[in-house]
Amino acid sequence: MSQEPTMYCLFLFLFLSHGVASHRAPNTRQDLHPLLQKMAEEIIQGSYLNALLDLIQFQSAHVWTADLSHRVLAYLHSRNVAFTIPSLQAAMENHLERRLYEPQKLLEDLRNTDVQQFRTAMKCILEDKKHHLDLKDVVIDLGEIREQALQSPGVNRSLLLITLERCFQVLNPLECVQILAKVLRGSPGSLLQPDIAERLPRGLREDAFKNLSAVFKDLYDQISAHSQRALYSWMSGVLQTYSNCTDDSVSWVSAENLWILGRYMVHLSFEEITRISPIEIGLFISYDNATKQLDTVYDITPQLAQAFLGRIGSSSFDMRNTSTIHRLGLLVCFYDDLESLDAAMAQVLLYQMIKCSRLRGFQAGVQQLKADLLDIATDNQTLNETLGSLSDAVVGLTHRQLESLSPEAVHGAISTLSQISGWAKSQAIILSAKYLAQEKVLSFSTVHQMGTLLAGVGAQALHGMDPGDLWQLLRSAVSHHLSSLSPAQQQSVLRKALGAGEPAPGIMELQGAFFMEVSLFHLQREPGLSTTMLREKQLRRSQALFLYEQLSETTRSPEELLSAGQLVKGVTCSHIDAMSADSFLAHFQYFENNLSLLSPHQVNCLAWKYWEVSRSSVPPFLLVALPARYVASIPASQCVPFLISLGKRRLDSLVLDSHKRNLVIRKVQQCLGDSLANEYAVDIVGNSLCHLPATVINTGISPKAWATALHRLRGCPDLGPEQKAAVRLRLLEELGPPGNWTTEMTEDLGVFLTLFSGEELSPVATKFPDILQQTASHLAGTLPPEGFLGAVFASVRNSSDRSLGSAPVPGCHGVVAPSPNDIFRLAEANACWAPEDLLCMDGDTFIRSVELLGAVQGFSHAQLMALKEKAVQLWDTPSRWRAHQVVSLGRIALALNESELQQLDLSSIDTVASLSQQAGWAPGQMKSILQGFLEDSGYGIQDLKSFHLVGLGATLCAMNITEIPLIKISEFRVVVARIGTLFCSPHVLAEFKKRAEAVFGRPTEWTSSVLQELGTIAAGLTKAELRLLDKDLMPYFQPSAIKCLPDEIFKELSAEQIASLGPENAAAVTHAQRRRLGAAQLQSLQWALDGARTRSWLDAPASARPSRTPSGAPAGAPGSWALRFGCPLLALTATPRW
Repeated sequence: MSQEPTMYCLFLFLFLSHGVASHRAPNTRQDLHPLLQKMAEEIIQGSYLNALLDLIQFQSAHVWTADLSHRVLAYLHSRNVAFTIPSLQAAMENHLERRLYEPQKLLEDLRNTDVQQFRTAMKCILEDKKHHLDLKDVVIDLGEIREQALQSPGVNRSLLLITLERCFQVLNPLECVQILAKVLRGSPGSLLQPDIAERLPRGLREDAFKNLSAVFKDLYDQISAHSQRALYSWMSGVLQTYSNCTDDSVSWVSAENLWILGRYMVHLSFEEITRISPIEIGLFISYDNATKQLDTVYDITPQLAQAFLGRIGSSSFDMRNTSTIHRLGLLVCFYDDLESLDAAMAQVLLYQMIKCSRLRGFQAGVQQLKADLLDIATDNQTLNETLGSLSDAVVGLTHRQLESLSPEAVHGAISTLSQISGWAKSQAIILSAKYLAQEKVLSFSTVHQMGTLLAGVGAQALHGMDPGDLWQLLRSAVSHHLSSLSPAQQQSVLRKALGAGEPAPGIMELQGAFFMEVSLFHLQREPGLSTTMLREKQLRRSQALFLYEQLSETTRSPEELLSAGQLVKGVTCSHIDAMSADSFLAHFQYFENNLSLLSPHQVNCLAWKYWEVSRSSVPPFLLVALPARYVASIPASQCVPFLISLGKRRLDSLVLDSHKRNLVIRKVQQCLGDSLANEYAVDIVGNSLCHLPATVINTGISPKAWATALHRLRGCPDLGPEQKAAVRLRLLEELGPPGNWTTEMTEDLGVFLTLFSGEELSPVATKFPDILQQTASHLAGTLPPEGFLGAVFASVRNSSDRSLGSAPVPGCHGVVAPSPNDIFRLAEANACWAPEDLLCMDGDTFIRSVELLGAVQGFSHAQLMALKEKAVQLWDTPSRWRAHQVVSLGRIALALNESELQQLDLSSIDTVASLSQQAGWAPGQMKSILQGFLEDSGYGIQDLKSFHLVGLGATLCAMNITEIPLIKISEFRVVVARIGTLFCSPHVLAEFKKRAEAVFGRPTEWTSSVLQELGTIAAGLTKAELRLLDKDLMPYFQPSAIKCLPDEIFKELSAEQIASLGPENAAAVTHAQRRRLGAAQLQSLQWALDGARTRSWLDAPASARPSRTPSGAPAGAPGSWALRFGCPLLALTATPRW
């Protein structure tokens, strides 16, 4: 069952099993222990938390006997409090539920406990092992209560505050630190705001302080820059108190204090670092764990790193000693003492700099340092001689330098080269060819040595390997490198390894993501399927649908099926409907734990099933999958549990229809009263904050709640334009103009820097260029706003040293062309270069930066044309271009016209695959690529193998309809899922559909797994075929297929078929398709969008069907909306023993 219980609901059972009016009752209060009398008085006063704490305290020192429950009840009667079992239950339940859902009142309750009660509460939180209260007839699971409390939004905030307020006065400080650790480690980083640091005790014992500092070190990455600075201030303040330094000339920063600060050492000021005693810094570096600590200072700046290096150099450690270099951690990334450095030491430094990729920024400086060290390391030696000792600096070598290497040198250095990450595809192609030049046969022992360079081996070469060697590779420790292969390469491996046999040998041995490439055709012929084989595999939904159906016929245990990794993706509505009520409730947790794997249609089926079998305990988040009227009818008394439950999930994955999502958010707003008054409200609303309208962001979030809300808003993946505008206005209101921002303010804004105009960001570009550029690097591959990119561009241009540039290109006088350093730092902001700037870059810059430029998403056609012209200048006409050069172009290749594409050597499917993966080709260009491959390779359509089809990708859409029937069925059937991702024209999809019929039979014979496997190919169905499809198959179209269905064909669907589409496919219906529908079809589409359960009421009168604008309670719901969100665990964990 879904487990969203109240924190104390198990306590209700203390009395639920005792309707003891007929039992002998004691006549005096002396018969009841004073602590139990106190507990009874707390019950009379309605202080049920206090009563529970009294009970726990009593039970810790006394044996609970069977008659004690009767005595407590009798005592209550003697005080003229005529509790009946139902009234006591209701009173306690309501109070304790409110305390869970109103954590501020829980905080007040804890403040009002006496010392012993508070001590008991803290001990309960501190307890690690499972702890039960055994009351003979009742067992209260305190461990479960504790876990639920720590996971409840807002409760952990109250526990943090009360611990800071009272714990250190009541308990041992070490115990209080343990409690803080438990509360903080189970909480979001937003809990540690700067104001919390101000409440931290400053008079802690040294052992408790060290333990608490260790907790904060563990949480460093989860908290804001403001909070990091605040915690550093607290830690440094306490450390200075311990140091008892009265002489300002003596630094409080000792070796031990540096170790205690851990990652917070990056917040030391430059001046403080320069004052550290040489003896202390030397002692720190000599610590065994110093290197481990310095390996984690990911956010250190060059200035501070060099200050630390300077102090280390002033100690007894020799900065030219290999042992010292090994101890520097990430400080080595800023090593600046290169004068008179010898080649051997340069190689040592390069080896240590492998870790520099972990730095949060300043990578351009790191690349420059590596280049300088590379020059020193190869001084008086050739690259061939030093290749194996240059570490990952070889990634900076140009194509020309790599091509100059001898095959013997590459072969000799392969143990180093194969371990380096960061190779561009073009570099891997060059190096793998050099390595394989030494090998006559591509075997397992050869490929096993290649590691990361395996990506450079062509699909055809991989396909030429012996199947036994391929299987040895697939089972080996280096099989994880296969995930870096292109889809064409992966398919070539699969085709050869699986062979033409039926069944294919060893198919279930394929691991991880590689298994996703296995075709449905192969799975259908695999004998001996079992759930144990699937636990670690990633599955396409079509695979999961087939496997679940097959395995459910032989596996009787739902638990075995639902716990088999991603197999849960294959559960259908019919499987869910077939579960008994008890079985469904017992196994629902498996669905809930894997909610991210489920489709909206599956969630809708789960919601209806739960409503059918136990509507009184439906998890609130499931209500949003039902028609909107169900959410609209939630009473105010159940708002908080609804908000908490929904806030733990992603609404946009549960509800795809924007209209319905707006109705859900309207309910959220209603529950919130259109405002978030404090941090607790933000805790409770959770992820739903991402969907609140701009008006709430602008005026509804109180200043007190803003910092916590901002922390959560930064994690929202898709804020709308109006929401972003509201966030921008609030930021200006809260922080002031950008010119006044501090370092911490700017760092904490992160991606929200993109909300501001170039003019607004101008002072930021001047004051904090590194932060701006780091943000830009994190946004690589996206399209940030022009204003933000302009500010990043200005910050790089303003800080570039043009005096180091090479001689200008002829005809480019006065043009400031890009340098390699500029291009590296700009990332997506390279889109701000004018076409003439790009044409004027020197050849070395283009060659070094072509992959980076080819990855920029925002280049215009004119800019791409300029870059293409640059390639022609350097590499001659396209007919002279080599495969690795074509691959390196990325999106620049889009500027090639049809004639130029025909000039390329496209004999390799790997070259074609690199082109086909680019989005934005015109039909004529795709036709040129397809024809170029066929002509250069000598293949006819009938000769194409499965990996050729995968590599051709979108260019398959350029095939003539007379060519598609020539594709061999034996090749087509194993790549149906890949072809089903293409958005081809309707007539091309119709031909692919005919090929699919040769594999899977006529459309009337298709199953849910087949329809899902086909993807967009299913959009090739004719009107007649579409009308004949069973309505129960409609949810198993992929949304992409729905979008590809021509309008005139989509309108042929019956109202019943449309109603059965499911929420996800209904949301995929285009406006053009919708315009062609009749009134009945539109009504059915609305039912599907709303999550209506069509099978039970499609034939019912119209009055019984849900409407778009609900009024009143949902059909079938009890008038009082008796949703009991409170204690669904009662029957499971506290069953009376009588």
